[in-house]
Amino acid sequence: MTTAASAVAAERLTKVYRIYDSPWQRLREAVLRRSAHRPFEALRDVSFELPPGEGLGVVGENGAGKSTLLKIVAGVTRPTTGELAVRGRVASILELGSGFHHEFTGRQNIRLSAALVGLDERELRERIRDIIEFSELGAAIDQPVRSYSTGMTMRLGFSIAVQVEPDVLVVDEALSVGDGYFQKKCMDRLQGYMADGGTLLFCSHAMYYVTSFCQQALWLRGGRIAAEGPALGVVGEYERFLMAKTGESAGTAGESTDGPAAAPARILGIRPLDGDPRRRASSSWALEVEWESREEHLGFHLAVGLDTADGVQVCAFTTQRAGLAPTTGAGRHRAVVRVARLPMTKGDYSACVFLLDEESLHVYDRKVQANVLEIEARRFEPSLFEVAHEWEIDR
Repeated sequence: MTTAASAVAAERLTKVYRIYDSPWQRLREAVLRRSAHRPFEALRDVSFELPPGEGLGVVGENGAGKSTLLKIVAGVTRPTTGELAVRGRVASILELGSGFHHEFTGRQNIRLSAALVGLDERELRERIRDIIEFSELGAAIDQPVRSYSTGMTMRLGFSIAVQVEPDVLVVDEALSVGDGYFQKKCMDRLQGYMADGGTLLFCSHAMYYVTSFCQQALWLRGGRIAAEGPALGVVGEYERFLMAKTGESAGTAGESTDGPAAAPARILGIRPLDGDPRRRASSSWALEVEWESREEHLGFHLAVGLDTADGVQVCAFTTQRAGLAPTTGAGRHRAVVRVARLPMTKGDYSACVFLLDEESLHVYDRKVQANVLEIEARRFEPSLFEVAHEWEIDR
């Protein structure tokens, strides 16, 4: 196993759990020394290397073995067979509340977690104030963790993990819990961690975050590696697998994140500029998006994707990639994206619109609007796009 240039190196990791039908079967096996369990193989022959300063995204369906892999890297459990080498200090955010003593206060759990990752008393004194301030728990920091909500528990766990300055940070889907404001704060902190040379092992069902934070990705299916390589390629392959499995578009008309009414911003409307979605191939087209902000200081970018009826995104436009500055200010806002010449030859399209933060990372709101574009073909078209080309024939 090559480890000299790797922050994390895994070779043929396999994890087999023992499944008992009842506690009595476990007791029977211990007393009679006879097998009374069913083996469950959560991982089989998983190998990868993660260089320092890079991110590795782990994707896959529920039950694919993602959490088991992250627990092994974090040191929560051991592999049944295989080898793992991790260089430096490791901090993890796994299941909410894992690693916490629920009868201890938040402050006491900070001390416990700091000791587990190897901080001495001097380092703890230097960082405990930053941990508490980042968590924004206030007086609740001196209350038992058992009295915390899931959001408060996530705040405490994330604050500890990022403020101990780990060499390797392991994050498992926990960031999907909590209010939008703190989620953005966490994403900003993760972005800063990566910019400072941190190494990240990241598991999420949000493919946008996986491709934003990670250069490489690993797709697990049934405990085995189904694909590995550059994050964009692996995520694309995984999304095509999900689409083929479900046989339907990932979004439906009018779908939205439907966040709380107090969310700082939301999309109000999506419509073709002239109200008519019908177009001929090669004609122009424009889409209007309206949104509302409740915060004067927040900056926003827009992203618009055009999807076919079977959920394939054929093109996308973002204000950030266009070089525009974030839009700021409280109140209603309006933006129009214009396409001078449509390259598609046929088809009906829906628009998937994202309202993003100033870094185009955190999603404040998302809406899918069907039938924003209908391209009518004059004749049978065998392909979706019209590509400029020339023929040269030697007779």
